[in-house]
Amino acid sequence: MWQEACTLRDAGYRVSIIAPRERGQRARETLDGIEVYRHPALPDASGALGYTIEYGMALFWETLFAFRALVGSGFDVVHVSNPPDTLFLVGGLFKAVFAKKLVFDHHDLCPELYEAKFGRKDLPLGLLAKLERWSIKAADIVISTNESYRQVAIARGGKDPSRVFVVRNGPDLGRLRPVAPIPALKNGCQHLVGYVGVIGPQEGLQHLVRAAAFIIRDCRRSDVHFAVVGSGSDLDNNRRLAKALGVGDHFTFTGRVSDQVLLEYLNTADLCVGCDDFNALNDRSTMIKIMEYMALGKPVVQFALTEGSITAREASLYARPGDHVDFARKILTLLDDPARRTVMGQLGRTRIERELAWDRQVPMLLAAYDALWADSADLAPAAGASSR
Repeated sequence: MWQEACTLRDAGYRVSIIAPRERGQRARETLDGIEVYRHPALPDASGALGYTIEYGMALFWETLFAFRALVGSGFDVVHVSNPPDTLFLVGGLFKAVFAKKLVFDHHDLCPELYEAKFGRKDLPLGLLAKLERWSIKAADIVISTNESYRQVAIARGGKDPSRVFVVRNGPDLGRLRPVAPIPALKNGCQHLVGYVGVIGPQEGLQHLVRAAAFIIRDCRRSDVHFAVVGSGSDLDNNRRLAKALGVGDHFTFTGRVSDQVLLEYLNTADLCVGCDDFNALNDRSTMIKIMEYMALGKPVVQFALTEGSITAREASLYARPGDHVDFARKILTLLDDPARRTVMGQLGRTRIERELAWDRQVPMLLAAYDALWADSADLAPAAGASSR
């Protein structure tokens, strides 16, 4: 969202952001010319009651702060991103009462996210499907992160295809920069396999741990170390699994780290992995970590998922979904072929530079915003976007 906000600012829009306030943050400030309003932090949701409280508080605070932004700097567009799929109610209010435009930025498939997270098809799943459809219907335009999400907006949300725009969450090549490898991060091994990202149940990190056990114990390869950069609800479970399988010494679990440390690990890695489970959510979603690996010229091993394959193409090898042995063998194939790793890394970097990097997405975002005013004699206003 920050990349979108900065792009709109640079295009002449005045942008305000409304977001939850974390510890140590100011309630209101201006960052790089963008006004930031922060409402009280929301509770961590757990169970139906927890999510009801969280979403209810989000609606209350964000509606209140949107009025505050309206009275303050003013705005012409309410740009909401999900989850949750309830924020169209905030934008819909300003659309109905004040004739503001509404943009729905579709970042997650919430029905599929619920099913992947809880493994249930019950009443909340049906409600989430309705909220998604209402979010899409209420919006003047929909921004989708990939073509699979665009088709959801058209087929499941009933949106006119001309009102749905693909704007990928492309990596910022100014942030993802090469730095010198640090051999010590390999922990005395010849090779380092890197993973970066959130570590939740649906991310499937246990497949990497089991693949590592196969590599180290069954294939008798003691020359490989694994670095897991990131945090999440399933981190401790994977630490315990690595220890139980006897490969804990071959893993470094960093937890949350600075961008500099992340770059050091990724630049040192010989290859990087995505081990997301096959499900309706992951199959249709573009994983940011895959594009980050490619941006740094790293070859990738991942499971064969639709959008993952579309993103990486020849920069990745693809294992059978959920098959940790095939995943392990694909890792070993690349570790033992440095020339192939180099070629794949170059292909990935080139694809990012030519098609997927954020600077390549800027024209798509601006075209989407131009479409907001296509049916109006008015020019796009200078105070153009209120973005969450």
